[in-house]
Amino acid sequence: MLAPGSMPVRTCCRATRRSSTRGRCGLVPSCAGSSAVDDGPAMTLQATADVRASERIGAFQHVTLAAPGVVETFRPGNFVSIALHDGSHLSRRSFWVHRVRSSSSSGATIDIVVRPTGVGSSWLAGLGVGASVDLIGPLGRPFAQPKQAVPCLLVGEGYAAASLFPLAERLVERGCPVSLLLAADTAAEVIDGLDVRRSAEAVTIVTADGSMGAQGTIAQALPGALQRSGASVVYAAAPAASLHAVAGISEQHGAWSQVALEVPQPCGTGLCHGCIVPAVGEDAIAHRVRACAEGPVFRGDRIQWGLL
Repeated sequence: MLAPGSMPVRTCCRATRRSSTRGRCGLVPSCAGSSAVDDGPAMTLQATADVRASERIGAFQHVTLAAPGVVETFRPGNFVSIALHDGSHLSRRSFWVHRVRSSSSSGATIDIVVRPTGVGSSWLAGLGVGASVDLIGPLGRPFAQPKQAVPCLLVGEGYAAASLFPLAERLVERGCPVSLLLAADTAAEVIDGLDVRRSAEAVTIVTADGSMGAQGTIAQALPGALQRSGASVVYAAAPAASLHAVAGISEQHGAWSQVALEVPQPCGTGLCHGCIVPAVGEDAIAHRVRACAEGPVFRGDRIQWGLL
């Protein structure tokens, strides 16, 4: 049953699920050497979502949206697309889902993290409680989760790290020991920097200026985090340069990586082809895939990082 005011959306990513070559060429995330849960694209809805709360924390605005129908089918790694006012017309922009609550005083809600850098994102960050937005979601292919309780390391940088928190909760529910490595330029850009330790058994924080945790980068901190966690699976969400480092370092340490690409996604549904990613399959053939439809989560060893 659909939530009031919502309607199913036949996105390009759902049609692609049947015709894509991803399954044959090895781009689909899976946990190396073991069975994994890979739910594929979720049932997507378009709905009017009301703002239930909005709070500025550090460099980001945390916005809570009433999203019945979206919550029920959401999987960690999915995102939502929201119509923004940019001063002259509406344009869509994709946002990571930071928290999901199926039951709360506000009903079924999702939290998104907004970095107010432009007219549209500043408009969204400035909305008050009771305002509404046009939302499409959940979108994209989620993280594949191991069925066995294996050690997992989650690596996030800046805004993109928001997508890892629902994953951490789900992995803990599955009995996986979870470690978390967060990086940012400054303390203000560390997602949930003050209460992040409730999301994992072990947390490492590094910032470029040393204002929170140790001074350093993901590339510098990752080898030690891998050794301490004993992780065989690495999940990462960060800018492309850091994801490239995660994929390479994970492979060097015998760990398998999934990466959630942070690239512009103009429509979020696969229709505009504005988020093309170069990747190579197990067949050694190069493919041009869409981050919003075939992704945003990919195997780290399949992306052609030098062409991204």
